[in-house]
Amino acid sequence: MEDIAIKVRGVRKSFNGQIVLDGIDLDVEKGKITVIIGKSGGGKSVLMKHLIGLLKPDEGEILVDGVDITQLKERQLNEVRKKFGMLFQEAALFDSMSVEENVAFPLREHTHLSAREIDRIAAEKLRQVGLFGASEKMPSELSGGMKKRVGLARALALDPDIVLFDEPTSALDPVISLTIEDLIKETQMRLKKTYVVISHDILGMFRIADRVAMLSEGKIVEKGTPYEIRGSIHPAVREFLKATKLPGFAGG
Repeated sequence: MEDIAIKVRGVRKSFNGQIVLDGIDLDVEKGKITVIIGKSGGGKSVLMKHLIGLLKPDEGEILVDGVDITQLKERQLNEVRKKFGMLFQEAALFDSMSVEENVAFPLREHTHLSAREIDRIAAEKLRQVGLFGASEKMPSELSGGMKKRVGLARALALDPDIVLFDEPTSALDPVISLTIEDLIKETQMRLKKTYVVISHDILGMFRIADRVAMLSEGKIVEKGTPYEIRGSIHPAVREFLKATKLPGFAGG
C-alpha cells in the first residue's frame, strides 16, 4: 500500500489572469510532518485550500488516499473532509463559546455521540495541549498562544487522519512559537497522523519537519529533508534561506 496521503499532480490555478499555482507536483507522506515554505503571498494558503477542496484547480489532480477530490460533488467532498482537521492562522474560535464548547463543536456537528462522551473527548483533547484547567474560559480571556492551543485541540477532536496548519506560529513571540512548534511535533509523534504545515518561519519549521517543500513562482522548486533543503543549490531556495538568516547558512 502506498504511503502517500495526498498526491498533487499538475495543479494550476489563476485568479483574474494572475497565475498563482503553475503546475504543482507534491507528495505528502503518511504519518509525517510536511512543511511547505515560501514567501508571503506566494500561494501557500491557496495550495492548502486546494488540499481540502475549498478551491478547485483550473487543471490537475489532487488525490487524497487515492481519490481525486477535484472530481467530487459537494456531498462526496464533505465525506473526504472528515479525514481532515485544520488549525487556522487566527485560530478562528467562536467568541460566544467557552474553550470546551469550541473543542466540542465539531463533535456535536459531525457525530452522534452522547453529551457525556463529547465532554470526555473535549476534556481529553484539552489535556493533550496543556489546557485542562481552561475549559470554562472564553476566547477573549486567552492569550494568542492559548488560542492556538485551543485551535489545535479542536482540530484533533474528530481524530482526523490529516491535520493542516496555516501559519501556526504567526503573530506569536519567539518563546510561545517554540511551545506551539513543540506541541505540533509532540502530538504528531504520539498520534502518528499526517501533518501539513505552511509557514515562512523557517527556523521553527526546520526543527519539526520530516519533509520540506519550497513553493516559488507557483511551483514546488525543491523538496526533501530539512538537511537536503539546507544544501539545495536552487537559486530561489538559497535566496529564501539567506533572507531568513538561518543559523549555519552562509547563502553564498
